[in-house]
Amino acid sequence: MAASKTPAYTVPGMTESEGGQVIERLRLRLHALNDLALTLKHVHWNVVGPHFIAVHEMLDPQVEAVRGMIDDTAERISTLGGSPAGTPGALVAERTWEDYAIGRAQAIEHLGALDVVYTGVIRDHREAVAATDETDPVTQDLLIEHLRSLELFQWFVRAHLESAGGKLSTADATGEVSAARAAAAKARKEP
Repeated sequence: MAASKTPAYTVPGMTESEGGQVIERLRLRLHALNDLALTLKHVHWNVVGPHFIAVHEMLDPQVEAVRGMIDDTAERISTLGGSPAGTPGALVAERTWEDYAIGRAQAIEHLGALDVVYTGVIRDHREAVAATDETDPVTQDLLIEHLRSLELFQWFVRAHLESAGGKLSTADATGEVSAARAAAAKARKEP
């Protein structure tokens, strides 16, 4: 559904125009969550090094939880009168971010990059929460529930990147690659 289109119907208490606006926000959240699930699985398959098993096993529950968020988001789009676009082509054509840039790498490098990925997903989810405050508290509640888990998962990732003094090794990173490098450099200094 393009931003200018509205559904033929939506839930009681919302106009079709309001429903269309919420659907469009959820469409981007659906793409972000699909991308996140694929990225987490990519990391799961490509992580190496001494912390391989810890990271490998930490990611599968995250993937499963994100897949549940995807289903909930798609079902909310349908409930609002829209049609969820779950194809890879739609995701690639409509996303506003670059593809994950790290291949086979040390666990700490992937964790550094994942911190950046989670930051982007969480930031955009929070923007969608704010945007649905007046129009759709049900969608807002759904997104808030997602945030509980997404923020928890980022904390799991950040626990590997945090010093005893509370500083993240990725604090000054500007993207996935620089975050991966910063995390690796810090790990070499303080293993």
